[in-house]
Amino acid sequence: MTDIAFITGATSGFGRAAARRFAKAGWGLVLTGRRQERLEALKEELAPLVPVHIMALDVRDAEAVAASVESLPAEFRPVKALLNNAGLALAPTPAQQSALADWQTMIDTNVTGLVNVTHALLPTLIATGEGASIINVGSIAGHWPYPGSHVYGATKAFVKQFSYNLRCDLLGTGVRVTDIAPGLSETEFTLVRTGGNQAASDALYRGTDPLVAEDIAEQMFHVATLPAHVNINRMEIMPTRQAWSPFAVDYDE
Repeated sequence: MTDIAFITGATSGFGRAAARRFAKAGWGLVLTGRRQERLEALKEELAPLVPVHIMALDVRDAEAVAASVESLPAEFRPVKALLNNAGLALAPTPAQQSALADWQTMIDTNVTGLVNVTHALLPTLIATGEGASIINVGSIAGHWPYPGSHVYGATKAFVKQFSYNLRCDLLGTGVRVTDIAPGLSETEFTLVRTGGNQAASDALYRGTDPLVAEDIAEQMFHVATLPAHVNINRMEIMPTRQAWSPFAVDYDE
């Protein structure tokens, strides 16, 4: 039987790179995202290699998520790895200058969406049992604060703690849970965060050597294919040229 990976946010970045990495190893794929045309293009690319099922899906819609999982064709039902990758950051401004709607969108996508998909697939993953994996894409922002991270960082802190708590509840089922927390990565992430400001995205990565989507996809695959008795609780990954600065201090003039 072909191992099946269920990947959310598969239309760009880490999710698309993960689809290609798992396909290279012969895994069947359930790919979801909001952009139908990108899903179709990815299926056209990968279907000659492995079975691929695509679903245009907004993870924020709990009923749609549950219905999509329930309607999976039989060959795609035995999911072995869930990659909760769908997420975004908005409002790279101080909290006091940010729109409430941006905060709510981040919460709805990064928290509610992840919860919706996980809840819908838990019975399947538990049925798969030993060697099954839930891989949640967090961020270093879930552990380390920085200006402008406000709600985004808080949503990724949720991902970290939710992953830890799932580990407790799933003890004895054979299902593993990992929070993968990337640092500076050059994907469409900053374009989305800045409302499509290509200059801002280019400026962030210029002159350094950030992670790329394939770096994270490789670690997702590594986690999913470890021996069944091994669980990596959290993997924090930064580019070599990213570290921490001293504490900021506000001095009187």
